[in-house]
Amino acid sequence: MAANVSGCGHENTQKLADCMKNLDFDTFKHELLTVPFMTGANDDEGGWLLPGVSVNGMDRESVQNIISLFNPDVRQTLPFISGLIAEEYIGNGEDRVKNRDGFTEMLGDLTFTIPAIKTANAHRGSAPVYLYEFQYTPKFLQERRPSFVGSEHGDELILVVGFCFTTSQIKLIGECSEEEMQLSRTVMSYWANFARTGSPNGDGLAHWPKYGAEEHYLEIRLKEQVAGQSLKKDRFVFMTQTLPEKVQQQKAKKHSEL
Repeated sequence: MAANVSGCGHENTQKLADCMKNLDFDTFKHELLTVPFMTGANDDEGGWLLPGVSVNGMDRESVQNIISLFNPDVRQTLPFISGLIAEEYIGNGEDRVKNRDGFTEMLGDLTFTIPAIKTANAHRGSAPVYLYEFQYTPKFLQERRPSFVGSEHGDELILVVGFCFTTSQIKLIGECSEEEMQLSRTVMSYWANFARTGSPNGDGLAHWPKYGAEEHYLEIRLKEQVAGQSLKKDRFVFMTQTLPEKVQQQKAKKHSEL
């Protein structure tokens, strides 16, 4: 598609790459926004980044220190920003378990979930968009993790690519249950339908609504798939609106004090 839109041709990969390096992004920006789009996140995207020592929780100072690593602003606003984020996700910081869970939620939101929603928002006015939240972890992975860890980044791929059914070359270190195999068939059908037609929907599948102004998405669970609305709305508003506004207010305040 990129070759067709850009006019660069696709006979030679190197020539195509060299040609596209010299293109103005606006040349094919509009065309990209008209392509059907599917995106989503898992319900514990930040779990894989959780320090192994955090089984018994985390203190507020540790949470704020790690938050600071994710923010490129090294000026005086940094402690202010990390404090606001900590307040949003862990509150007063007195509960170590709540601190840990809020910390992993924040990491997942910052690195995967909110970017997915922002991208869905950018596309929804021009093309069909389908958003999901994956809420299940294969049992053999659950058995190797702390009980408080949910569906981590990439967990869905085991079911999406059909590893439950492989018999040679690549094999799982555990076995899939009948329910897990059925879930794998379901998500493979959704993904394959989308690849073929631009819509994940098909016979025998729970309806997956388009993501539009009403922000519908699909919750993918072990035994059922359920339509939801406004995925992580409060966190999204905080990260994309409330936090930037408060940072600007803080900067204006410091400037006026000079």
